[in-house]
Amino acid sequence: MKKYFLILLLLGLAPSAQASMSTRHQSSIQHTVDAARSITSRTANSYSISGSGVTLDVAGGESADNLAGGFKTITNGAVSDWNIPTATTTANGSFSFSNSFTAGDANNVTGTNLTAYTAGTAGTYSGSTVPGSVNNKHELVVAGTTQGAGTSVTAQFVSEITIFD
Repeated sequence: MKKYFLILLLLGLAPSAQASMSTRHQSSIQHTVDAARSITSRTANSYSISGSGVTLDVAGGESADNLAGGFKTITNGAVSDWNIPTATTTANGSFSFSNSFTAGDANNVTGTNLTAYTAGTAGTYSGSTVPGSVNNKHELVVAGTTQGAGTSVTAQFVSEITIFD
């Protein structure tokens, strides 16, 4: 018995841990309605030329002006006139030549690919018909049956526990 008394005495004299604790609980429901928007895209103008063993003639006078060619007139962002060179080489000479041209879309309505999105509709809420609810027990209920296209309802519960030394 004396052995146990000594052990109980040592345990009783041991320092106890003291700490503080804090908890936070938060519930929320968010109803989002998309805005009207438009997305446009267009193809850019592109010109590329490369080669070796050739003489370039843009002016067309059958003389070597060695101009690379390219865009001559751009109207509303699109090329409406361009200079494509003529490539010539000496008889029996070896050469390589590559020429690439892409006419882009104009920046006016007729040359632009346009996608328009209409605004979402929030729906009609009256009385207890709402997109969701939170009660005093942090219970989340998402009803969300009355909102229209282009809307979303998000419910979340956050629990935070902090222990201080």
